[in-house]
Amino acid sequence: MRNNRFDDGLQQDFDLKSFLDKYLFHWKWFLLTICMCLLGASLYLKYTLPLYQASSTILVKDEQKGGMLSEMSAFADMGLGNGMKSNLDNEIEILKSRTLVESIVKKLNLNIALIVKGKIVDREVYQDTPIEVFFVEKTKHFYESSINLNFKEISATVFELEDRSVHNPSKLILSAKDEFHYGEQIPTKFGPLIINKARLKENQFTDGAKSLTISVSPLDNVVSSFRSRVKVEPVSKSSSVVAISITDPLTNKAEIFLDNLIQIYNENAAADKNFISENTSVFIANRLKLITQELEGVEQDVESFKKSNKVTDIDSEAKLFIEGSSEYEKKSVDAEIQMNVVSSMLNFMKKSTKADLLPSNIIAGAGDASGLITSYNQLVLDRNRILKSATLSNPSVLKLDQEIASLKNTVQTSLLRMQSSLNIQKRDLNSQENMLNTKIGKIPVQERQFRVIARQQKVKEELYLYLLQKREETAISLAATEPNARVVDSAKSNKNSIFPKKNTIYLTSFLLGLLIPFVVIYTDDLLDTKIKSRLDLDGKTLIPFIGDVPTSDSPSEIIKAESRTSPAEALRIIRTNLDFMLSKAEEGRAKTLFVTSTFPQEGKTFVSSNLAATFALAGQKVLLIGMDIRNPRLDEYFTLPERGFTNYLSSKDLKLEDLIVKQEGFEDFHILPAGIIPPNPAELLMSKKVDVLFAALKPQYDYIIVDTAPVSLVTDTLLIAKHADTFIYVARANFLEKRMLNIPNILYKEGKLPNMCLLLNDTDSTKGYGYGYGYGVKVKKEPWYKTVFKIS
Repeated sequence: MRNNRFDDGLQQDFDLKSFLDKYLFHWKWFLLTICMCLLGASLYLKYTLPLYQASSTILVKDEQKGGMLSEMSAFADMGLGNGMKSNLDNEIEILKSRTLVESIVKKLNLNIALIVKGKIVDREVYQDTPIEVFFVEKTKHFYESSINLNFKEISATVFELEDRSVHNPSKLILSAKDEFHYGEQIPTKFGPLIINKARLKENQFTDGAKSLTISVSPLDNVVSSFRSRVKVEPVSKSSSVVAISITDPLTNKAEIFLDNLIQIYNENAAADKNFISENTSVFIANRLKLITQELEGVEQDVESFKKSNKVTDIDSEAKLFIEGSSEYEKKSVDAEIQMNVVSSMLNFMKKSTKADLLPSNIIAGAGDASGLITSYNQLVLDRNRILKSATLSNPSVLKLDQEIASLKNTVQTSLLRMQSSLNIQKRDLNSQENMLNTKIGKIPVQERQFRVIARQQKVKEELYLYLLQKREETAISLAATEPNARVVDSAKSNKNSIFPKKNTIYLTSFLLGLLIPFVVIYTDDLLDTKIKSRLDLDGKTLIPFIGDVPTSDSPSEIIKAESRTSPAEALRIIRTNLDFMLSKAEEGRAKTLFVTSTFPQEGKTFVSSNLAATFALAGQKVLLIGMDIRNPRLDEYFTLPERGFTNYLSSKDLKLEDLIVKQEGFEDFHILPAGIIPPNPAELLMSKKVDVLFAALKPQYDYIIVDTAPVSLVTDTLLIAKHADTFIYVARANFLEKRMLNIPNILYKEGKLPNMCLLLNDTDSTKGYGYGYGYGVKVKKEPWYKTVFKIS
């Protein structure tokens, strides 16, 4: 885990300008790919068949969403027509059904296509075609076959027909000839084929374009194609309005398909409804015939019942019987009362005396008896009046006694006669009442029996009338069947194609033209693990950076006073930056700069040689020492003797003054060559004579620049690092991998190379990786065609 202060210091903010500059440098790449992509888009749009969308809107019957009323609602109360209620989801699925689409394809012969050959893209023609193709017999095998016939018009009446069907194992055209006449029946294995010239205003065949292909596709493939392109969607959740659309290269074909889709959908729905209505009508007719027979039988039962029971209206006669019975009962009660009164009178007369009066006016309708009682009471009153002044022996009293006794007998005889008459009357009344009660007792049974028959009669009558009514309703529904869907908007194609979309294609091509070089550059940069510029050092090291040296056109030449190249200017800037690194160096002694690198061939010898020359040209006394004694390279830049530093270390007699050479063309530029390559370089560098050498040379020079060995291969540089005032660590662009920066980072962190700084060598200033050195210098540029494809 990176949790130390050194690693934390490597985190840097993202530099957007530097990121963009890296891509803007390759603007020619972007321009070229954008032009190529736009050209490809133009060709694609030119030769791609456009797809147009045709749409139509219908109002579907849906009881749940307030759709049109159904004519079958008349049967709702008897349970018929419940299965015919429309549901929007069901109707949508029916509109997309394979059966419906297949019927349209067969009706319009959409499996037969006429294709006009083009130079690059073949195009189908429909409706406004130069010829009309008919297969007289369309068998199941025909709808399963794939047929391709090349048609070519030879004259106004003759054409040539060639079978190009690949999948048919047998020959399609059974005729031996290839030329036929319009309207002629051409024998094929699917039956006669007739090709007629279309009746147009003028012949659509033009010179050079009198041929086309008659293509017959399998029915299943055509149906699947149309089903995949048909969309049926409700306009909203709360309505039963449905939008139907289809995409097709031919607008007229799409419109005709949608119109026929709605038409056949309504026809099928009407056929289903008529089928049910016809079956219902047959059912009603059969039931009416049966109910008529049953109703006649029930009415005959009613007639027989009334004849056998001698009744016409049971309710009326029962009412009369009850009223008569009540009347007889009332009269019988009255007679009983009179009989009781007469009996009481007889009993009273038996006990009464001559002086007692008889009750009068208590016997209703008594007749003679009432007059006799009145006369009797008058005699009694007369006798009682006379007795008030006479005795019982008075002749008048005796005469009255005789008359009273005689009249009393007469009254009794009259009451007895009345009593006998009342008994006869009461007996007759009871007889009549009993007869009526007997009839009344039979009425419930008759009524129950009649109600059973009457109930059957009523049911049959109501059912008969109901079926008559429904027969008329069914006849009306058959005469005027309502469509299941009403067309709101007829099929209409959009003039603008929905595929390909021109603006979208061009925009996508433009973005693709930007993306391709971006991805290539980004991928190349991502896969390229080598250091290219100072930007690659940001965030990866804390070592002070003193500058970069651009690629030199003459790397073997040493910088001169008149040099104005980018590497020369860069080295002068680096010389100035080194003054800051050497600010703590000991006064009066040479400022010692050691130059090293990670690997050989990174340009440390080039840097050390030219840096020493730069200091020398600035009027400084400079000594350049070659201490890369394993692989000395100073002789590639200077003419040097064979003896040098190693000879001094291995010999006891040689003096430094004899080994140091002065470089011609410079006032105070001296060089101590590396010398002969020794067998024991590490042991030589550990010699005390190295200390003596620096102690002796530092007082004599202003700057001592040492070319040392690479630090990753040997320890030579670390053995002598203590003598350096600053270490220049050279990293070569496009050579050193980024992961190898870990080596100088560790050396810097551990302080093994004192006052260390980093120099980036061999950068490409043309890509913006350097600082653009060489002010006012004419740089020879490569032709654009050599650099436009150059990425790294």
